[in-house]
Amino acid sequence: MTKKKIGFDNEIYLKKQTENILKRIKMFDNKLYLEFGGKLFDDLHASRVLPGFDPNIKTKLLLKLKDKAEIVFCISSNDIERNRIRADLGLSYDDEVLRLIDNLRSLGLYVSAIVLTLYKGQPSATKFANKLERRGERVYFHHYTKGYPNDVESIVSDEGYGANPYIETTRPLVIVTAPGASSGKLATCLSQIYHEFKRGTKAGYAKFETFPVWNLSLKHPVNIAYEAATADLKDVNQIDPYHFNAYGKLTVNFNRDIEVFPVLSNILRKITNSDVYKSPTDMGVNMVASAITDDELVKEAAKKEIVRRYFRAECDYKKGHGSLDTVERLQYLMSELDLNANYLEVVTASKKASKASGYPCIALELPNGKIVTGKTKNIVSASGAVILNALRTLARQGDDFDVISDDILLPIVKLRTEYLNSKSSVLTLDDVLVALSISSATNEKAKKAISKLSNLEGCEAHCTYMLSHAEESTLKKLGINITCEPQFLNNNLFTD
Repeated sequence: MTKKKIGFDNEIYLKKQTENILKRIKMFDNKLYLEFGGKLFDDLHASRVLPGFDPNIKTKLLLKLKDKAEIVFCISSNDIERNRIRADLGLSYDDEVLRLIDNLRSLGLYVSAIVLTLYKGQPSATKFANKLERRGERVYFHHYTKGYPNDVESIVSDEGYGANPYIETTRPLVIVTAPGASSGKLATCLSQIYHEFKRGTKAGYAKFETFPVWNLSLKHPVNIAYEAATADLKDVNQIDPYHFNAYGKLTVNFNRDIEVFPVLSNILRKITNSDVYKSPTDMGVNMVASAITDDELVKEAAKKEIVRRYFRAECDYKKGHGSLDTVERLQYLMSELDLNANYLEVVTASKKASKASGYPCIALELPNGKIVTGKTKNIVSASGAVILNALRTLARQGDDFDVISDDILLPIVKLRTEYLNSKSSVLTLDDVLVALSISSATNEKAKKAISKLSNLEGCEAHCTYMLSHAEESTLKKLGINITCEPQFLNNNLFTD
């Protein structure tokens, strides 16, 4: 097995990030509201652009601070109403909140409340709140803040932040997090600080962000990959002018934080009667750069991620889920680094194999650099075929060996078509994996093949058509970085 290259040291990051959070708590009256950006679990973007980054490192950090911390979740009522989806997992934001809470509690971490922000009676948000409350959860509704963003007198008043209910918290560190961006984390933090000061507690605010990385260059591929990840939000990295004016140093932040800083600074000054921060960069706790051990490897990984984001945007647009503006934004970001759609080797390989065979095809690059392909033909989908070929190759079995016999595959086809009334006789990747696991009970070669599944984590793959959600989801669960051409497999408007 080829050893995976590592460009990031989790232990260094964990140590330095924890130390800096503890310093922030001491800066204030032993009460810090820490806006937690990015993803608590499964930060797959970070693990892709920073090879070696533990996608669950943030929860490990919280476990180190377990006795000091509690967690408050924010979710925008608008996101619930429009059924906003977390793209990498395919979960709606409300379901993602439930998943995250369960995962955190299973680790012994304290989740104290859920806040529905920007609430104005949205039916889906009300239904979600009822669901939570009937399970015994503490749910709070925060409304649009009167006077925001310019009327500081109204914002910092009982009609502004004071109109929101106070969330009772008991620990010195309150992690304010969310399933995604624009969920109301900042407003929740500020509302709480307003209430804390009214109660005589001089609480503070800080921001935990992974991207953009403030002390990498503006055009470093890792920072451009962040712009690619938020292209639909139109985030743009910029030099922080406030930090430069205060300290004469160039640092990177993103447009929304820079734009809101004067407002945020005025609000904090009004609440606390002091100027704690001179720039948006000052507010952040971000030790990512100090843990990068191989900058060239990280740059290469980030470039690949930008191209993956481009393909995702193209497919979303084709399906009617995304905008042309997002596609064009990603094309511009690729041009900044002189990248194109063929930067991933599997893109060219899949097209070449498809052209040669006349069938839709997937190409997958193995850890040793060898590329295997699979095509939709006979009774197995391209996804199923490429995984079987990959496992056969990793297990060092010849091409002429059938890892799964027809005696197992054909009954599944019969079940699908005759008993479940499916119009498709092609077995999906899930079908193939189940059949492989059954075969492994009596077939040593199948057993050896399935034991290689973990070796596929981090592999690149590209498909010449848009995969079904189910097959794409399974490939992602295997840790495969899958991209697709923005082409439909057939002309059917509905598939079962």
